[in-house]
Amino acid sequence: MDTLSFRLEETYKLLWEAYGPQQWWPAESLLEVMVGAVLTQNTNWQGVEKAVANLKRHDLLVPDKLQALPAEELAQLIKPAGYFNLKARRLKNLLEFLAETFSGDLEAMRQVNTDLLRKQLLAVNGVGPETADSILLYGFHRPIFVVDNYTRRIISRHGLGENKASYQELQELFMQNLPLDVSMFNEFHALLVMVGKLHCQRKPRCMGCPLEVLLPEAGSKTLRTRN
Repeated sequence: MDTLSFRLEETYKLLWEAYGPQQWWPAESLLEVMVGAVLTQNTNWQGVEKAVANLKRHDLLVPDKLQALPAEELAQLIKPAGYFNLKARRLKNLLEFLAETFSGDLEAMRQVNTDLLRKQLLAVNGVGPETADSILLYGFHRPIFVVDNYTRRIISRHGLGENKASYQELQELFMQNLPLDVSMFNEFHALLVMVGKLHCQRKPRCMGCPLEVLLPEAGSKTLRTRN
């Protein structure tokens, strides 16, 4: 096993031992994952939960019902997720893609191979790499790693990758150095979010972080002086 693979697996092991399984994504259906992936853009999960609860309360987590709902009404229902007018349009774009490409049939969507489905999702206005990959990993259970700002920050601070690396470069860092395992990718991403929220914030809180032992020595000293 090369050094990078070892360090990534050690990172995963330490986070797992510290926090245990996260069991993401908290959703009852594929459509709920897809909707949540759009709603969670630039916001916290608490707001997403409230927005999704509103949709459930009105029995709208069905493709044709959600597509038929006027954008203005959808925006009001998802208001707790923030940027609600923009996200309503993005959800409408995603639902239009589902209707036009798969006649609203999520099971037909499941039959498409990962590379093609990812390209199709990325062609939807308002769906970027993180949103598309969240749908693929958590909704369709495809072995693709999701990269977010927490991941970028942690990888950079621990000397595993460059902060200026592209999304694809960071994604390949995981996918080329770890087994292509859906469960592992699921848990690893969720665990990185957890340690990011608790410790690897914009101003790092390294004391007590399960990854503190993996900090490069020079970086470790620098970060501790900033706490």
